[in-house]
Amino acid sequence: MRVQALGHVVLKVRNLARAEAFYHGLLGMPVATRWAERGMTFFTLGNHHDFAIAAVGDDAPAAPGLSPGLAHIAFKVGDSLDDLRAVKREMDSAGIPQRPVDHGVSQSLYVSDPDGNVVELYVDTSDAWKTDPSAVAKVAPLDL
Repeated sequence: MRVQALGHVVLKVRNLARAEAFYHGLLGMPVATRWAERGMTFFTLGNHHDFAIAAVGDDAPAAPGLSPGLAHIAFKVGDSLDDLRAVKREMDSAGIPQRPVDHGVSQSLYVSDPDGNVVELYVDTSDAWKTDPSAVAKVAPLDL
């Protein structure tokens, strides 16, 4: 396997409006879409999304999975589902558990690094986000 590119970063924040005011308002990152049900805002710098923020609440405790900070990092690992299946075989061989997810515009395997940091390994599968930015806000099971 060879990582081809950094896909996107999702940052957990306490207050979505405050964070959006910083990243969009101050830094000028264009908003691709907002996913109210999940408390997320996706920003684009030319891809379906390059950066996203996810609200964990103003009173979020400093606990794993709930505290502000990095949610996951994503790496593009190929150009087809066959490429992703090959990555799955490598993860299986290494004994690394995965969670396959269909995001509509991409197909992903979520794994954890040795310290528990979540890593998304993905392939792009659709350009639907170019005409429908909300297409990035999809989560469904994926059978690989």
